[in-house]
Amino acid sequence: QVQLVESGGGVVPAGDSLRLSCKYSDFSFNTHVMGWFRQPPGKEREFVASSAGTGNRVNYADSLRDRFTIYRDFYQRIVELEMNSLKPEDTAVYYCAAGAGRTLDSEASVSSWGQGTQVTVSS
Repeated sequence: QVQLVESGGGVVPAGDSLRLSCKYSDFSFNTHVMGWFRQPPGKEREFVASSAGTGNRVNYADSLRDRFTIYRDFYQRIVELEMNSLKPEDTAVYYCAAGAGRTLDSEASVSSWGQGTQVTVSS
């Protein structure tokens, strides 16, 4: 089974930046859509960003596209999420996700999940 391992979470003050990384264990996932979801405390998990396996197509949650950027390295098998100008409402567990379909904007489209990494933004 392909593993997704996240790293890079932590506690940062509001306004700071943070970069999350997710390494996937199998080159077969280079053809998958890879991305990130997050689950704020007491709320449902929500889509953050995704990167297609082909065509360099990326997608973002509308409310986050101005501050978050997704990067992907197919050789290193890494997908990263750079988060800038962080706000307390960005506090959440961030999950790396993979899907075999064309999009990854809902939980139904996810076939594999990472274990999650906590991001806490202090005010």
